[in-house]
Parts: sequence; C-alpha cells; structure tokens
Amino acid sequence: MSEEILMNITPMESRVALVENGVLQEVYIERSCSRGIVGNIYKGKVVRVLPGMQAAFVDIGLERAAFIHASEIAPRSDKAAAVEQTEQPIVELVHEGQSLVVQVTKDPLGTKGARLTTQISLPARYLVFMPQNNHVGISLRIEDEQERDRLRTLVEQCIEEESRQKQGGFILRTAAEGIGEHEVRADILFLHRLWNSIEENIRENKAPAVVYEDLSLQLRTMRDLVNPDIEKIRIDSRETFNKVHKFVKKLVPQVNGRVEYYPGERPIFDLFGVEDEINKALSSKVQLKSGGHLVIDQTEAMTTIDVNTGAFVGHRNLEETIFKTNLEAAVAIARQLRLRNLGGIIIIDFIDMEDAEHQRQVQRAFDKVLEKDHAKTNITGVSDLGLVEMTRKRTRESLENVLCEACSTCNGRGTLKTAETICYEIFREILRAVRAYESEGYLVLASESVIDRLLDEESSNVADLEEFIKKPIRFQVEPIYSQEQFDVVLA
Repeated sequence: MSEEILMNITPMESRVALVENGVLQEVYIERSCSRGIVGNIYKGKVVRVLPGMQAAFVDIGLERAAFIHASEIAPRSDKAAAVEQTEQPIVELVHEGQSLVVQVTKDPLGTKGARLTTQISLPARYLVFMPQNNHVGISLRIEDEQERDRLRTLVEQCIEEESRQKQGGFILRTAAEGIGEHEVRADILFLHRLWNSIEENIRENKAPAVVYEDLSLQLRTMRDLVNPDIEKIRIDSRETFNKVHKFVKKLVPQVNGRVEYYPGERPIFDLFGVEDEINKALSSKVQLKSGGHLVIDQTEAMTTIDVNTGAFVGHRNLEETIFKTNLEAAVAIARQLRLRNLGGIIIIDFIDMEDAEHQRQVQRAFDKVLEKDHAKTNITGVSDLGLVEMTRKRTRESLENVLCEACSTCNGRGTLKTAETICYEIFREILRAVRAYESEGYLVLASESVIDRLLDEESSNVADLEEFIKKPIRFQVEPIYSQEQFDVVLA
C-alpha cells in the first residue's frame, strides 16, 4: 500500500492530507486564528461544582468555561484506585476557587466548552509520558507478544537507570514496534525535560493560564501520522519544510530522506486531486462506483448513513446486487468517517440482506477497514431494525463544521418555505395590519419569486382581499430579500 502526506501551508491556514493509493483518506485543517487546543495544559480555576452531574466547570482562560467529570480527576495508578475514586462525590474531589492543572481532551464543539482531564499525558515519537502514573503500557496495535515483552522490559530498564527521574509512567505507541534502546532513552529524556519545564510554568503562573501548548499541525503530523508505510511527505512551503526537516532529523530520522519540498506552480492539493475530494466531502450524497450511493446526514445528536442501490442492478439477482452494493458501501463509509471526521453516535442503514453469510461478510469487511482508523471506534451491533449502530471518538470538529456554517437563509434547516406558503403568510399579515392600524393602503415588500406569484397565480386571491378590506395593495420586489423574507408597510 502506497501512502503519502501532503502539506499545503499559507500564513492563515495549514492543511495536511493523508493519501493512500492516490485516494484521499484524511484531512486536517488548522487556522492561525482558531487553532485547536487539544493536548494543551492549563492551570485552571474551578468556578462551579455540579454535584448532580458529578462534574465541575473550570475557567482556563477561554470564552466558555471548560467541563471536567469526576472520573477524569481520579488518579489511575491502578484500577482499584480508579474505581474507588470514581465513586467519590465530586464535592470531595474539588471545590470552587481551587486551582487545578488540567489537559484538554476535546476542543470546544458548538455551544459546548472544552473537555478536560487531570490525567496529564505528553506524547513523544515512541512514548507517551504520564506524570501521575507508574504503569508501563503498550499499544494494543502491537500484537506480537514477544515484541510486547521486549519493549516493556526495555522501557522498565531505562526508567530504572534514570535514578533521578523515577516518577511517572509510559505507554509505548504503535510506532515503537521494532525500536531499540537509543530511541527509548532519547524519548524518556526529552519527556522528562519537557515535564520539568511544565512544572516550572505551573509554579510561576496564576490561574487561569496556559502552561503548555501542543505542537503545530505540521509537527504533530510528523509525530503522530508518520509510519513505515509513508513513502513521501511533500510540503509546499520552504519555511515549513525547513522546520519539519529539523524536527525529523532529531525525532524521526528514519523518514529523513522522504521529506520533500514541493516548488511547483500548480497548487499541491490540486495536483493530487485533494481539493476536489474535500469539496465532495461537504456533499450529503456520495456516489459509489457500482452506481449506488450513500446519503450522509450529520446532525448535532448523531450522524445517519443510508445505503442505496441507485442505478446498480447487478447481473444475476437482487440479492447479489444488494450484497455487492453493501460491500462497496462498507469500504466507502469507513473512508468517509475518516475524511469527514465524523464522531459521536453513527447509525448506518445498509440495504437489508436475507443471506446470513452475506451479512457476516459485510460486517467483517467493515470491521477490517475500520482498523485503519486513528480514532477509536466501537460497533455495538445490529439493531432489531437492521441498523448498524456504532460510535467514533470525537476530539475535534468535523470537516463540515470547520469549513461551513449554517445557511443564513434557511437557518440550517436545509429547506425553505415555498413561495405559495409565503404568499398566504402575507395575506394573514395584511389582515392583522387592517385590524390594528388605519391606513389608505398597503405596500408588500418581498422577493421576486413571491411577488411574481402574487401577481400571477394568486392574483384572484389578491383581488378578493382588496375587495374585502376596501383598500388597495401594492407590491415591490426587494432583490436582497430571501424567499422567506417580507414586509407589509402602511401606504
């Protein structure tokens, strides 16, 4: 499998695309005016404790207070302590006015503030450092038991030899598979130095204050996304290329020769078809190669995905058509989840299949493609209605929420009242005005489509209304009015 990372950098915005076999799989966008804060560490101040919700609001210096649950305050040095702590009332863990060192686990989403934890974790290339924990863990994606044992022993030996720095635990990331003692020591030393500087900032600053900011999108990409399958990292900014090159030489030397500066005149996202794919990902309809299609409806509560056969009729029978469409849809849905960064509750309505073996094959295919997803997913099974119910961890805004806003004309409903409906609203408004005010006549201001209907299809109704109120009604087109806007003015 061929994988590439493309970086499009401007002073206002950084965009990173992960491309597999020429097809866009994921896109990350960070704007200088609204940079994400996941991973940042703050010295916050508890402003409100909610015993009924087992939670508290913490002022970390943002527009909205952030939210922390009691379970996120509990130390996790061992499972028993965690269980015991989560049973403690929130009022025994924090109080109003208290200073609290917290880390952001979710960016503010919509009207919700950021989500916090006191369980600080600092990632490096191969290790994640947890200052309040003494446990050594290993990513579940490293499946070989011998390799897991080797890595655990290696890290424990390195920690033991660092006699001055015994506090804290580590988790070995997926990228750690196959690394040696030199890489482990370098990460441990780097993370201990970083934590010492953060502790110094905590002592010197008063709440609310930021004491650590995570890396920029470009450097986080090199830390988190680069793996042995990545063949090229192409960057269209010389300045960013130099920063990434320096970072790679220090922390990811094995991919040093794969980082390239792209000087071409044609925009890098245009050259690789990324721009078109981003625009397609903002549409609710996704075409499948077979002729079928997906309909993706994203709401605040959940995301629903409907699979349709469309123009695909198959060659043998209906069951074969449905099976092939669902197989293709399973792969396409997994890609769309990553590309659009859809999170929370997701309901998928595959086309009903009578053959139990076909159902199992589609389920297995879907599970397999989800393994590539960097976000944690959990399929809860198939409901009585035949719907696949799943969750996907949401840590940042979806692509649609980053790039789009609710339509000012329809206020995000996705539909408009018809011109006919507006005409009848205008008639009712005129009758209200007649009862409330004395006037020699009335002037209706509305959009062109509404005025055209009033003067054409509704002309007889207008004449009847004029006769009823014994007053003339005039009409005027307002070009800047949307179809739902109108005013009735006393003449």
